[in-house]
Amino acid sequence: MRESIKTAYARVLLVSQEDRYVGKKKATKGLAPEANKDEIVLDKKVPSWLKTLLGVSLLVVILLSFAFGRFPISPIELFQTIWNSLFNPDAVNQQMQTALFNIRLPRILVVVLTGAALAVAGASYQGMFKNPLVSPDLLGASAGASFGACLALLFDMSNAMVQFFAFIGAIVAVFGAVWMNKMVNRYDALLGLVIGGILVSTLFQAGTSFIKFVADAHDKLPVIQFWLMGSFSRIDQTDFFIILVPMLIGFSVLLLNRWKLNVLSFGEEEATSLGVNVKRTRTIVIFAATLIVACSVAVAGIVGWVGLVIPHLARAIVGPNYKVLLPASMFLGASYLLIVDNVARLFTTTEIPIGILTAIIGVPFFIIIFRHNIKGW
Repeated sequence: MRESIKTAYARVLLVSQEDRYVGKKKATKGLAPEANKDEIVLDKKVPSWLKTLLGVSLLVVILLSFAFGRFPISPIELFQTIWNSLFNPDAVNQQMQTALFNIRLPRILVVVLTGAALAVAGASYQGMFKNPLVSPDLLGASAGASFGACLALLFDMSNAMVQFFAFIGAIVAVFGAVWMNKMVNRYDALLGLVIGGILVSTLFQAGTSFIKFVADAHDKLPVIQFWLMGSFSRIDQTDFFIILVPMLIGFSVLLLNRWKLNVLSFGEEEATSLGVNVKRTRTIVIFAATLIVACSVAVAGIVGWVGLVIPHLARAIVGPNYKVLLPASMFLGASYLLIVDNVARLFTTTEIPIGILTAIIGVPFFIIIFRHNIKGW
């Protein structure tokens, strides 16, 4: 059944592409030759070298991230430490081992997972809502996580409980948006979800503001404010292992359903005619995207613009086909956030909250990419 749907989808894709091409040729007849350069190729073939380049670039950024820092670790020292830790414990440099396995490696891995999660969630939401301005916090995940974390910080809970409350807050917020969608709008599901997300975000933002209002200005409030700006400074091995399994589940679900996002791009009627259960597909995408976004916000705080900017960059490089777009977004998101994290911890003596840098870099970056890529919508 699934193969027949994919075959039918491929036929519709080719027909739709041909219709769009012919329509554009008619519309642009008599215009300057440059007008034809704007045609959109939905099934743009991505060369193998470009796919390899994305993976190699991430690997290079990871190796450079070990080398940069107040305790630099060269690639040779990195491999020697890992080798000795596994096969020759007596020859291990304890200082190097501590810096590698307890500080640098967990942080790099968590940053990579977070960047990939925010980027792939943003790309999935943009495809599902058919809107280039959609980001992972559309349904209130960030607002709910902020409220949960601030509540835990207000009562002076442990770091693990702060992450747990942030995760639960994000999940509750998204389910609240889905529930409000059913209560407010029964005719347009996508519009109802957007409205539900706005309402939930407003409620949780009000709750967060109230917590900051009643928090001790000399003790709790600075801690709350710093968490809201986003940071990877407290990451350790435990954080990595806590988010690893949920992240892998979310990534797997989205990647397995990425071809359905292509079908949804034709509209509900076309997707239904091809045998795709639109409601169930949306529910699956929302669940998987919320899972990975909630994990990201729980360990890092609010890291904005990654889920909005990176999908557009990936779309400009590999095209709009979600079969390639989602993996490309993951690699680009991981590389981008890792570079920004390196700048955050090396640019000044005191680490800059990463949420500040992603906003400063993201705004001009988004303007440049979106200006040249808006024709893809």
